[in-house]
Amino acid sequence: MRGYSSRKGAMNRSVLFVSIAFALACAASHKAHEGPHWTYEGAEGPEHWGDLDPSFKECKLGHLQSPIDIPATTLHPAHLDPIQFEYKSAPLHIVDNGHTVMVTYPPGSVMRVGAAEYEVQQLHFHMPSEETIDGKSFPLGAHIVHKDKQGHLAVVAVLFEEGPANSGLADAFGHMPGHAGKEEAPGGARIDATRLLPPQTSYFTFQGSLTTPPCTEGVTWYVLRTPATASADQIAAFAKRYPHDARPVQALGGREIRESE
Repeated sequence: MRGYSSRKGAMNRSVLFVSIAFALACAASHKAHEGPHWTYEGAEGPEHWGDLDPSFKECKLGHLQSPIDIPATTLHPAHLDPIQFEYKSAPLHIVDNGHTVMVTYPPGSVMRVGAAEYEVQQLHFHMPSEETIDGKSFPLGAHIVHKDKQGHLAVVAVLFEEGPANSGLADAFGHMPGHAGKEEAPGGARIDATRLLPPQTSYFTFQGSLTTPPCTEGVTWYVLRTPATASADQIAAFAKRYPHDARPVQALGGREIRESE
C-alpha cells in the first residue's frame, strides 16, 4: 500500500483547541442545539455539511477525512505497540445530544500506546458502524474519544456484530434518556468502557478527522480489528432512537494505514 506524506506544518494549536471544544460541547444537553444545525440526511446531511457554516469547511475541503473503508486484505501486520487500556468504572452520565447517545467520562481513565497517553473524554455510538473493513459495515459502532495533555485527539473505534449481549452496552442503553436534549445521571449507575471492548485488541491505525462537524483533522484513529458482540435486543434498542447516524466513508486519499500484529 502506498504511504503518504502528511501535510507539512503543525496545525495551529488554538484552532485545534477551538474545534475540539466545539465537538465536545454537546456533552451537556443545554449545549446540544447551539451552533449551526446539521443532520444525517436531507439538505443538512453529510454531503452538505461543508456548506452549512464557514467553521464546517473542512468537511468538504479536508484531505484526511473520517470515516474510511479499511482495505484489510492489502495490509501486512507490523510491529506496533499494543494499546494498554486503563479504563476505570465511573458514575454514569449519559446524554441524548440530538445526534447520538453519549456518555461523558470523569478524569482518570487512560489508554497508552507506546509513550503516548490519552485520557478518555466521552464515548458515543453510530448505527451502522461508520468504519468499514473491506467494504463490510457492522450494525453498530462505538467511538471512545481520548485527549492527551497537549490537546491531541485519539479515537478508539469498536465494531459490534450481532451475538451475545455486551455488558458495557447494557450499562449505557439501560439508562438512555427519554428524548433528545435530555441527560441523565441515575444514582448508583456506573459505566466501565473496558466492558465494551472485544477480547482481542489488535488494531488498524491511521490519521483522520472527527466524523461530525466541524470535521477537524489531526485525529489519530485506532480501529479494533476484532468485533465485539451486541445482542439483537441491544441493537434494536439503539435503532429505536437513532436508526441511522453514520457519516459515509470518505476518500482514502493515499493515506497510510498500519495494522498491528
